[in-house]
Amino acid sequence: MSDMEIAFPGGKKVSALLHGFEIKTDQPAGGGGEGSAPTPFDLFLASLGTCAGIFALGFIQSRGLSAEGLKISVSFEQDAATHLLSKAAMKITLPKDFPEKYKAAVIKAAEQCLVKRTMDTPPKFEITTG
Repeated sequence: MSDMEIAFPGGKKVSALLHGFEIKTDQPAGGGGEGSAPTPFDLFLASLGTCAGIFALGFIQSRGLSAEGLKISVSFEQDAATHLLSKAAMKITLPKDFPEKYKAAVIKAAEQCLVKRTMDTPPKFEITTG
């Protein structure tokens, strides 16, 4: 099992220390924070798009194709009552002259994203004190 340390540097800031990186979060000014970093939920949303992105990029690069112009737009819907994510829709803008024969395959590659697949089969969560 991998471990991550969570630190509390002050105010509403919360940081994760993982693999030698400090991943900073904060709350918006309206939520008592300084708005100095993304919220934890923003990072979660970004992880969905960037994970799909690395799989799409890897597919394109493995075929020796240009990735110039590659873009992924991610739209989110949240349940109004629970504020939970109810839908994430990703649109891949492919590079100019991208071969038609690879369009379905690049979507399939993006769907292999570990973050998305984890959401498809959510883990069990356990929170304790010590």
